[in-house]
Amino acid sequence: MKRYISILKKSLIVALIMSVAQGCSIEEDPTDRYTNIAVYQNPANIRSYMLGMYNEFNTFKFGTFPIGYDNATDALTDLMKYTSGVSGNGTVNILASDASRVNAASPQLSYWATGYNRIRRLNEFMKGLDEYAQGLDENAKTAYQAEARFIRGYVYFWLVKLHGSVILLDQLTTNKDNPRSSEDDCWNFVAADFAFAAEHLPKAWDPANTGRATKGAAYGMLARTWLYAASIAKFDKKQFNQDALTGVPESKANTYYDNAAKAAEEVFKLENEGYYALETNFASIFTNKNTKEALFKLDYSRPVLTHQYDLGFTPPRDAQGQALAYGVPTAELVDEFEMSDGSTFSWQNPTMAANPYSNREQRFAATILYNGATWKNRTLNTTPDDPIEGFIEYGASSEPKRTVTGYYAKKFLDPTNLDIVVNKSVQSWIEMRYAEVLLIHAEAKAMLNDVDGAKGSLNKLRNTRGLPNTPSQTSTELMTAIEHERIVELAFEGHRYWDLRRWRKAHTVLNNVRFTGHKVTPSGSSFNYETVTVDNANRQFTPALYYIPLPMDEDLRNDALEQIKGW
Repeated sequence: MKRYISILKKSLIVALIMSVAQGCSIEEDPTDRYTNIAVYQNPANIRSYMLGMYNEFNTFKFGTFPIGYDNATDALTDLMKYTSGVSGNGTVNILASDASRVNAASPQLSYWATGYNRIRRLNEFMKGLDEYAQGLDENAKTAYQAEARFIRGYVYFWLVKLHGSVILLDQLTTNKDNPRSSEDDCWNFVAADFAFAAEHLPKAWDPANTGRATKGAAYGMLARTWLYAASIAKFDKKQFNQDALTGVPESKANTYYDNAAKAAEEVFKLENEGYYALETNFASIFTNKNTKEALFKLDYSRPVLTHQYDLGFTPPRDAQGQALAYGVPTAELVDEFEMSDGSTFSWQNPTMAANPYSNREQRFAATILYNGATWKNRTLNTTPDDPIEGFIEYGASSEPKRTVTGYYAKKFLDPTNLDIVVNKSVQSWIEMRYAEVLLIHAEAKAMLNDVDGAKGSLNKLRNTRGLPNTPSQTSTELMTAIEHERIVELAFEGHRYWDLRRWRKAHTVLNNVRFTGHKVTPSGSSFNYETVTVDNANRQFTPALYYIPLPMDEDLRNDALEQIKGW
């Protein structure tokens, strides 16, 4: 399978360009170990090795998860359907409908080896800074430590949200036998790394270094971390796993929600200083490399560093028969977008049902390509009558390379790229953006029963997107509104699967259900819209999946490590 985001050989990587508000040159991932004292003999070498560590952020770009193939985690949810029915392109479909595929021998969603390799390198680097660094004053050393801990926090964030209880290594060790720490301690460890980074990183870098982690990026990740920890404390309640080390005490939920809100408010201060802002044009966020919504992002630049997102998700006529149409939006996602006046879309409303794609909020047309949409100087025909871009029933072909839901994903696509086969893609991947910080703050405040605080952040986002204030008046109503807002605002950005897990809703939303699409067919001068299933088997999410098992080979190598109970 051709991965939809190109994996470049290290020998060809000259620069990985990462950005907060602009691009910056990031050197290739170092191949030498940091124990080589020569690395620390001059500041230029130290800088080069530090920048190489940023390569880790490629692992999860564009909402993917490395499960042998770069498949999008949104395809494990109600937002996206992958079109393929075979292992490889369709691995997420197989996992979504067969929970038994996940086991200790084959965890499927595994980042363990890659993550701990990066942690070892970062700990080596920090040890080298302390013992061997030359030509750096203490402030410069501290800044490098802060960058290293920002990246280590990101790595551990992924490990903890996968497994809950993992091995914490705050320094370099040669001991192969290390036990798991409690999930509560793990979340606090991640938070401590981001808090240190937030304290010691600059608000912005000079032009030669823009793109490196900043204070705003660290506070954003800190807010995200505390929100996850608070969610586990609030919703898990040891209902789904009896391992002594998993779970977070419910008594800590309010403290962690408050921590999340306060970290988000630090980003608000930076917005007031002009570092960040919401964009009034939603579509522009994902093609504008200078967007002020980005707290932390990866940039790409032709011809050295590109990716292939367009090739993987664009309507087929864009790529001379080479487009792959990996994942397409579900009807569940399409129906979630509101009308432009903020009213709920409903197929039961005759006026709405007659023209379901008209008069919708701006995020709809920026996220979804639908029948009749204008795209690259043509009008899309997603009816079954079009054999290239039109609807095909899921399962009718093992690799249909066209829509099985009646829709294509527009978000992230570059409308100006008219030859994606030759040009490839250079759109940025935004790992953390300001809209998410507002949603984190709104959720934390709602869970603290601060209705006005929650409404303030939620309404700020909605108003900027051209929608009226939320009608929600209670914490419960606000949580429903926030879940909706996260769906439409963050679609395809890789949040939905993890949101459902942290809210402990995945075993109801993603289990014993089949998701749908809309088969559009001509009917005189109008169209009929038929809701059709896009799954050929019920989805499965068992409660055990809230904690992915540790890899069996790691359990066998490490005498102090015990498998998570239940696996």
